[in-house]
Amino acid sequence: MSQNYTGSNSPLITTEPYKELPANIYLESSRHDESENNGGVQPFLNDETPPISVADAIAQMLENLGVGYAFGVAGGAMASLWGALSNSSIEVLNFRHEAGAAFAATEAYFANNRPSVVFTTAGPGITNALTGLFAARGEGAKVILLSACTSAPQRGRWAIQETSTYTLPSGGIFTSGALFNYAITIESAAQLPQIFRKLALAMAQPGGFVAHLSIPTAVQTSLVEDIALPQLDVTQFPMTASKEAIAKSVELLSSGPFAIWVGFGARDAAAEILQLAEKTGAAVICSPRGKGIFPEDHPQFVGVTGLGGHTSVLTYMEEQPPLRTLVLGTRLGEPTSFWSSALVPKGGFVHVDIDPEVPGVAYPHVETFGVRSDIKAFVEELLQQLPDAPHSTTLSLPRPERKAIEPALDVDYPVRPEVLMAAIQKIVVEGSDAIVMAECGNSFTWSTHLLQFAQANRYRVSTGVGAMGHAVTGVLGAALANNSKAVGIVGDGAMLMNNEISTAVKYKIPAIWIVLNDARYNMCHQGMKILGLKGADATLPPTNFAMIARGMGAEAIVVVRESDIEAALEQAIASAVPFLIDVVIDADRPAPSGARNKSLAAQGIKSSPAKSAAKQVSFPMV
Repeated sequence: MSQNYTGSNSPLITTEPYKELPANIYLESSRHDESENNGGVQPFLNDETPPISVADAIAQMLENLGVGYAFGVAGGAMASLWGALSNSSIEVLNFRHEAGAAFAATEAYFANNRPSVVFTTAGPGITNALTGLFAARGEGAKVILLSACTSAPQRGRWAIQETSTYTLPSGGIFTSGALFNYAITIESAAQLPQIFRKLALAMAQPGGFVAHLSIPTAVQTSLVEDIALPQLDVTQFPMTASKEAIAKSVELLSSGPFAIWVGFGARDAAAEILQLAEKTGAAVICSPRGKGIFPEDHPQFVGVTGLGGHTSVLTYMEEQPPLRTLVLGTRLGEPTSFWSSALVPKGGFVHVDIDPEVPGVAYPHVETFGVRSDIKAFVEELLQQLPDAPHSTTLSLPRPERKAIEPALDVDYPVRPEVLMAAIQKIVVEGSDAIVMAECGNSFTWSTHLLQFAQANRYRVSTGVGAMGHAVTGVLGAALANNSKAVGIVGDGAMLMNNEISTAVKYKIPAIWIVLNDARYNMCHQGMKILGLKGADATLPPTNFAMIARGMGAEAIVVVRESDIEAALEQAIASAVPFLIDVVIDADRPAPSGARNKSLAAQGIKSSPAKSAAKQVSFPMV
């Protein structure tokens, strides 16, 4: 999976958080008790220890895989497993909806680089979680789903919330495929050694990995007897390119000026990419998910591509076109490139990714030299072999457009989104270390276009799936795993769809929601207007989200005037409890779409009603 590379900071397979990788990996035979074993960890099951249940064995296995958090919704069919997790060292958080739990698990992984667990009961518990797990796979997280299923004797007999091939398709849910890298139903304790080996090896590899362990209710309480798990020596080695691939890359990039296109998969190589750019004078552009990996205030940063991106990128490609572009850790999919020919340099791409299927897939007609490698290791090789650029020939590069904000009228109501973003930049981005997440829709485009980051791993958006509710609920996982504030910039539609304010209050998670409240699904509303399609209704009844949040036990404030924004943000950052800011925004301010429209024009797509409707252009493509 492209953009999923974790590099040398991948989660460790360890019995203690952040400990060096142990030589052997195994399960404990019982709860860790220093008074009985002098602080050592005993091998899984021996002649002197009583057998334990499959549920307890799985919990111990997850501890040894480095799992710190389990997010989910409990139920009777998985009571034994729920109890085992709750009595382990893993912190268990009961959410209000399984999709929110899966989004939170995804963002927890990205916040601390340790695998996360999602747990569900049978039936709808599984199906509710699927969207969040689909996002985990698309984003490149390491997440393990533990679900309950109907025991064999009861299958086909209409058990409560029956989960079997009689009620659910086995392909894709209970088998490996597009949704799960690995999926299996545990029918016997004898399967545990092979499952443990599979997961341990997968968690030590770069890239994402989403697994599903389905455990029948009766199997959860069965005993594990006379079974020893493998003592695995899982050593992590970076995936490096061959000497020939490095030499060819150096040859291609030395033959003329080149640009660097940075994606989310390069997030652990930020320092090396900065050195490479300054050594060679290369212009740098990035995907929406790649914001901050290369400092956006650097003079060599040209702009963000794709959804919410900057026209400065196309200006650069028109006025100072590079011969080639070095692509690092991005799939170049539609949200990143719109597949625009205007972004293709004359000499094509040198495309580096851990997934060998990624280079060339977005632009199959463009000359592409694909390299399979860890991004950091590859860039380190280039730093050794590429010559320095003569600084006298370095041209002044276009910079992302920053329009001055006009003074407010006599009545600074409602809040203009660009004024809100300027305040978030000052108070949140520059004034704190909080992780910032943007929901899909206009929250995505405003945040991506106007916020500016100088550090990697501060900004998160989802472009693989883009599900509503991802940031609304994922912000809990980010705040929890990072042990700091996390801010979700979200729309009112997403906040109504799937929020976990109650969960944040229960576990005292310092999440902050900034709700762009315009009483409509505004990307849809504005998109339909541009397409010239009438009659469709994307409006919502006005909602007081601050009242809802306070009713759940959080702190909250409504902001209707631009002059009150900064004080509200400062109050939220200073608060020790979950906090919501309900911002009544000007719904008629058009979301940033200059780069999108110019890119689409280069592809031959027009925005006139008849032609656009005929081509069935989706709203993000308007």
